[in-house]
Formats: sequence, C-alpha cells, structure tokens
Amino acid sequence: MLDLEPQLSSPQAAEPEAPLPPQPRCLRDTGLEQQLVVELIAKTLYLNGKTQLPVLTTRLRLSINVLREVLDFMVAEQVAEVSWRGDSDIDVQYQLTAAGKLRAAAWLERCSYTGPAPVPLDAWRMTVERQSDQAPAPQADELAAELADDFLPPAVQDLLGAALYARRSILLHGLPGSGKTTLARKLGALQRGLVALPYAVVVGQDIIQLHDPAVHLPPTARQSQQMRQALERRSSDIRWTLCQRPVVALGAELCAEMLELQFDAASGCHQAPPQMKANNGVFIIDDLGQQRMSAPALMNRLSAPLGQGRDLLSLQGGQKFVTPFRAQLVLATSCAPQSLLDASTLRRLGYKIEVGPLNDAAYRLLFRQQCRAAGVVFDDAALRYLVEELHAGSGQALLASYPREILSRITDFAGYAGEPPRLTVAALDQAWLSMFAACEGVS
Repeated sequence: MLDLEPQLSSPQAAEPEAPLPPQPRCLRDTGLEQQLVVELIAKTLYLNGKTQLPVLTTRLRLSINVLREVLDFMVAEQVAEVSWRGDSDIDVQYQLTAAGKLRAAAWLERCSYTGPAPVPLDAWRMTVERQSDQAPAPQADELAAELADDFLPPAVQDLLGAALYARRSILLHGLPGSGKTTLARKLGALQRGLVALPYAVVVGQDIIQLHDPAVHLPPTARQSQQMRQALERRSSDIRWTLCQRPVVALGAELCAEMLELQFDAASGCHQAPPQMKANNGVFIIDDLGQQRMSAPALMNRLSAPLGQGRDLLSLQGGQKFVTPFRAQLVLATSCAPQSLLDASTLRRLGYKIEVGPLNDAAYRLLFRQQCRAAGVVFDDAALRYLVEELHAGSGQALLASYPREILSRITDFAGYAGEPPRLTVAALDQAWLSMFAACEGVS
C-alpha cells in the first residue's frame, strides 16, 4: 500500500543558490532536435517577416550561437536567407524564401506555438529533484512571525512546524470560517528560496507550456539582489527563468480532467496541469469534499504521485510519460475527516490538524487589530456586547473570520448611510442579523 508522502529528503541545508543552467554553446547542448528549432525559427519569421538576429534571440530565448548554427543550415537548405547584413556579426536580418514560407505555413497549421524554445523533459525533471532536495524548511521563529495574527495554540503551531520540516502532507480541518484557507496560503508563503523553471518542456515532438505568470511569481527585489552575483558568474540558459516557489490553490472547481494535460487545439500544444506547475512548491486543495470528484476519488488519483514523487500523464496522441511530483500537499476541509475518507487513507496522510475556534482573549485581541485595519474606532463596551451577548447568546463559535466580516458589514451600512463607520451595539446588531438571521431556526 502506498504511503501518501513525497519521497523527499529532510531539508537541513541553508537556503541554496538557484542559478539558471549554463547557456548552451551549440545546438547539441540544448538537447533539442534540429527540426524542432528549425520550425520555431521558420514560424517566427513567417509571422514577423524580416527579423534581426537579436530579436529572434528574445522571442525564442536561444543564444545567438545556437540560432546562427541553425540559421546557417536553413540558408543552406534554402528555407531562409539573409535579407540584410550590417557591420557587426549580430547585425543580421533574416527572412524566409518562397519555399520556406510554404513549409512554415504547414508547420503553423500543425502547431502554432512560437514561444520560448522548450527544455527536454529529463533536464527539467533532474532540476526539480535537485531543487526539491535543497528546499529549506522554515525555522520556528519564521513560523511564529508569519502566524502571529492567527492566534493559533502553541500545540497547533508545533504540528504545522513539524509537517513543514518533513514536507509531509497536511489536512487542515475545522468549522467553516475558522481560518483554514488563510492558514494554508500562509504556509505557502513561508517557502524560502528561488527555483529555476523552464517556460516550456518538450516530450518527443509535443510542447508543454509550463510557466504560468499567475503561479510562478518573479523574485522579490531582495531575492533578485541576492541572486545577482550568482547569475553574473556565468552566462545562463534563457529558456529558464527564476521564480519564487509556487503556491497552487484549487477549490470546489477541481474536477478529474483538470489534473490531466490540457491540449490547446488553437496553439497545437499542451498546457501543464496544476500539480505539474506546483513542483518545488505547495499544492493546496481547499474545500475538500466539495469538488466535482469525490474526496476518495481525488485521493486515489493523487496517492501514487505523492508516494512515488512522480506523476503519469498522457499526451493528446495517447503517449504516456512521467513527470516529477515534488510538491507539498495541503488539504483543507470544513467536513469531519472521517466522513470524507476511510481510516486507511487518513492514516497515510501526514498530519491531521484541527483549526478550531479562538479562545476569548485571542478573539478580543483579533477584533481590536481588525478595528485598526478597518479604520473603525474601537469601543470596549461594544466588543463585550458582541462576545457576551451575541456570540454567547446564539452559540456562534469565536471564529477567526468573524471580526473582519462583521467590521466590513458595519462599514458597508455606514457607507450606504453616508456616515463614518462606528462600533456601536446597534451597528453590531445590524451586521449580525445580516450574517445569521436567515440561518436561525434551520436544523
């Protein structure tokens, strides 16, 4: 029986450097077939007309040496020709011949992709595995600082710290509104270091677009400064980019098809699924139990990849191939875990952590903080009324999401009335009724 844990070594080392791979000196160094590069160049020339060599470098992210080698071949084969030459070696402009235009049109019909040249799958796989082994675990003081505003009990923080240290899967469970989603994203934000990521990978003749600007965020200013010296020491392969460790989050919209490669007929290439984009980062599945696929089916789909550290995907033509699965899985649910998954699956999940209501003192402190953030003048008597009358009288738990929600509604009503928001008993009653009145008396 597979254990639902990625096969990762325990991260002990200090935060590593993540330089990009070295620049290929020739076509052979790229790991790509000559025909693939010929087609990328030809399609770019077809769409853009006469194009200078540095522009091709920017578009295809291949070095001038590699492009010149392939373009010399294309000129010899009468697919392309030099349309203009300046004084310097790189001041050269190319265009397609008449025969080249016919070929490029056919290649565009089959696959219209003209983005950055891809990286061989094996090169990306080895990089993912190396970067996964080097991932630094957050220290106790970093965890405490990140979660300072969540008022979690020390025992819960210890559980989270141990899970992050071991990079084992986490199941956060508790009442709706207890802060599980926010907590899951904060765990993702605790990741340190940068990773090298190719814009695209190639499997055989099929290109898979991997880089997603919404997920693979550029380095922060501080990270860029730290990495500058490492990158300046050598020329880099610009088919790769540096990014922060990704955080990929899916919710109720998740279905089985989303976990497979998506073929884009318009571009003729594939889009990477979310778990592929999450490599070297955190993969969050929120609202477990609300997806269009059942929780057992979802865990069955992920169990082998989690246990083996690799996933099996299929191309449009049916060819199967193996990709790395080196992401920490974080699940969040408002359902009782035993109602979603059987005992065997629960046992194999790494850490089951309940995120419960706040205690009285933590709730009051959080409410004060949220008043400052919302620009609402705090009133101690009003807060006592909220806790001792509204919460106690209705049995509503002191959940972490309530202060912000209550204050936002007070602000809404005040804005509608053209008045500044005030924390009063009347304002609290109005906000409270808008949140809970419709639920009263419902079994």
